[in-house]
Amino acid sequence: MRLAIFGESRLGVVNAAGTALVDVTAAVPGHDPDPLTAGWWRALCRDFAALRPALEAAAKEGPEIALDTVRLRPAVLGPSKVIAAACNYADHVTEMHGVQERTLGKVEHWMMDFDVFLKAPSSLAGPADDVVLPPEEVAAGHEIHHESELVVVVGTGGRDIPAETALDHVFGYTLGLDITVRSQADRSRRKSYDTFSPIGPWLTTADETGDPAGLTIDLVLNGEDHRQHCDTADMLMPVPEVIAYASRIMTLHPGDVIFTGAPSGVGPIQAGDLLDTRISRLGGMTIRVR
Repeated sequence: MRLAIFGESRLGVVNAAGTALVDVTAAVPGHDPDPLTAGWWRALCRDFAALRPALEAAAKEGPEIALDTVRLRPAVLGPSKVIAAACNYADHVTEMHGVQERTLGKVEHWMMDFDVFLKAPSSLAGPADDVVLPPEEVAAGHEIHHESELVVVVGTGGRDIPAETALDHVFGYTLGLDITVRSQADRSRRKSYDTFSPIGPWLTTADETGDPAGLTIDLVLNGEDHRQHCDTADMLMPVPEVIAYASRIMTLHPGDVIFTGAPSGVGPIQAGDLLDTRISRLGGMTIRVR
């Protein structure tokens, strides 16, 4: 099932062609249109198995609404945290040596090891939103990069989750762009500006996605510069290991978001650029930079 958040925090089920949705908001217990009180969404992430029959029934009965007539919002609502993985593809680790030499004048070797960090939930944006470059970072001459990534949305949370059962804790998957300022500042600061975490266009539930190691990530800049292309099987820490590792550090809650790391091909963006990011079986979105 593909679930999209649209309009005033309404919930839709997207058709197989990715061209239309059916509004199933009435089938969601306790729905509240206020995105700051999105407990209904986190409950849906946790209780999806029990709620699914009602959503499926509503999707069969309701009229289809063309996607190009609605405004898609971020594919998640009100996560308690946005977790991101660093250095999870070997080719990206290699390219970051050159990026850091160019942008920092040296290589920060501690940053070349896999780890996780936090991004501000307020950095989330949707497929209809622009990435807004911070004027002060542009004025300082800092490069600002795209990083196209597979994103996990937590279903049943937990702490100290074993890798062997970690995928049982996944609600679904979506696409994400981890927009990043290349400077001396802390990772979380450089990646937490408003609009720096576009996510969407919808969430594909775990059962429909299948093996998260069998996906292909692509990013094309301005319709012609194919910058990123990789298979998620190339992750140094596969998705179950990322979930298990993060859960040893912090308790994962329903609806939490995990960016699983950037493949190689990251590069600078500037105002006027179009970022076309796609992941096989999950869809795609085109984001404008301004």
